[in-house]
Amino acid sequence: MLRPMEGVRVVEVAQFTYVPSAGAVLADWGADVVKIEHAERGDAQRGLVKALGHDVISKGSTFAPIMEGPNRGKRSLGLSLEKPEAKEILHELVRRSDVFLTNFLPAARRKLGIDLDDIRAINPDIIFVVGSAFGHAGPEAESGGYDGTAYWARAGTADALTPPGAVAPTPPPSGAYGDNIGGMTIAGGIAAALFARANTGETSVVDVSLLGVGAWAIQLNVNLALQSGGPLPKFTPRAGGQPNNPLTGNYQTSDGRWINLCMLQPGRYWPDFCQAVGRPDLIVDERFDTTEKLMANGLAAVEVVTEIMAGFTKETWFAAAENMEGQWALVQDTFEVGSDPQLRATGQVTDVVDFEGNTQKLVANPVQFDRKPAVLKRAPQFAEHTDEILTELGFTDEQSLDFKIAGAVT
Repeated sequence: MLRPMEGVRVVEVAQFTYVPSAGAVLADWGADVVKIEHAERGDAQRGLVKALGHDVISKGSTFAPIMEGPNRGKRSLGLSLEKPEAKEILHELVRRSDVFLTNFLPAARRKLGIDLDDIRAINPDIIFVVGSAFGHAGPEAESGGYDGTAYWARAGTADALTPPGAVAPTPPPSGAYGDNIGGMTIAGGIAAALFARANTGETSVVDVSLLGVGAWAIQLNVNLALQSGGPLPKFTPRAGGQPNNPLTGNYQTSDGRWINLCMLQPGRYWPDFCQAVGRPDLIVDERFDTTEKLMANGLAAVEVVTEIMAGFTKETWFAAAENMEGQWALVQDTFEVGSDPQLRATGQVTDVVDFEGNTQKLVANPVQFDRKPAVLKRAPQFAEHTDEILTELGFTDEQSLDFKIAGAVT
């Protein structure tokens, strides 16, 4: 299996999900990612037991998806950067690394001596990467945030998904929703920076903000709003198809499932759809027998299709639509997504062996090389690789003991 980041070392000074998820992608791709965690407290995310009301730890096991997802494949070094004795270790690690990756705020970076000038003084060739809430410039460059604030609320998606008259803005669909999209974006930026350095010899600084990623994700609506000179009109979610296209929309089956039809060319797909659902008479129905008539009588067609779909169960619909040309999808819950045979077949949901030796399942990052799934390794236990990394850096057992006595390492 191709591991394009083999031989690349990444120093990660970050916690929670946003930037650590970028490190996880790089580890999937073969990089040696050394995760620096505070020698006493570790990554703050290790202490979370609930997210958006859901339990995020496993009873009787160290396996916790909230840590495994954004940290699989890394090595953990317990290091108290505020201790003077820790500087020697950090500097030696930075000298031997290609990428320095952080989501610490500017004030914390300055205090700990890990800002751009500090790191470049140690290794002028290192790629310096910051994942922030609001970006490197402007009045909020020093401010922090989470995906729920910077990505979801501030960048417009919450408002776009909140129907008129709602009692509250629509919440994000999962914890770390924007974090994982942002982490994938950071990983791509790092890959581009490494490529540029290999070709030109020039290093670079990579900046990615959650606000910027959120604006990029919803860019079509933002661009349209800018074009029109005001916010876009909002529409209340509705069942059935669009007024001029009955084959684009959500229809409910008799067993309460939702089928999303997304056939953007109604005239092309209407005959095939009618054949599949056992209603060939609708092909020659005078209201729908041309594309123009179908679109002009779209609401009448929506009523017909609503009645047709209500006559199917999920299983009978799957059977009827098996050979249909038009595009559609079952609206799946998260367990169905994790069990999706297509994701399983391509290795996008794959095995990982946890600390206790049990096989667990995790979602893999969506990039594959040579059509082979990523081979995932578990996330490290807190400070699990401290001694191993100190030895690699050339420190003796006596020096390591001194570091521990000083509280610089775990």
